[in-house]
Amino acid sequence: MRKAAIFRLETCFDFLMLVLGIVIAVMSWGYGFGKFARPGPGLYPFFIGVSIAIFALFILISELRSENRKPIIDKESARTLILMAATFCLWIVVMPLLGYVLVTLLAALAFCKIMKLEGWWKPLAVSGGTALFIYLLFDYWLYIDLPRGILG
Repeated sequence: MRKAAIFRLETCFDFLMLVLGIVIAVMSWGYGFGKFARPGPGLYPFFIGVSIAIFALFILISELRSENRKPIIDKESARTLILMAATFCLWIVVMPLLGYVLVTLLAALAFCKIMKLEGWWKPLAVSGGTALFIYLLFDYWLYIDLPRGILG
C-alpha cells in the first residue's frame, strides 16, 4: 500500500508555479501572437508561461510520486535563510536614509558574517571591495546617481 503524500513547502511552491505559468499563458493570449514576420506582444509571454507550467507540472508530479522525502531545510539552513531575507529587507528600507554605498557595505558585511566567513578582516575586505566596486561602476563610470542618503 502506498503512503499518503506529505505536503511540503516545495510542493506548494511547485503548485504555485504551475498556476502562475497558466495565468501568464492565459493573460498573454489576449495580446495576440501576431504573424511569423511580425510577432505580436503576446507571443513571448505565452511561450514563457507555457514553459513554466510544463516544467512545474513535471516537478510537481515527480515530487508527489516520490515516497522517501526528507525536509530540504534544516534548522541551521532556515536560520540562514531568514537572516539573509531580513538583511535584504533592511537593505531596501535603510538605503534611502544612509545611501546606497554605505548600506551596501553594511549588508555585504552582514551577508559575510551570516555565511560564516571567518574572522573580521575577510568580511571587511569583501564588503569594502563590493561597496567600492558598486560606487566606481555606477557613480563614476556609468554616471548613474545612487541614493546618497543623509551622508551625501
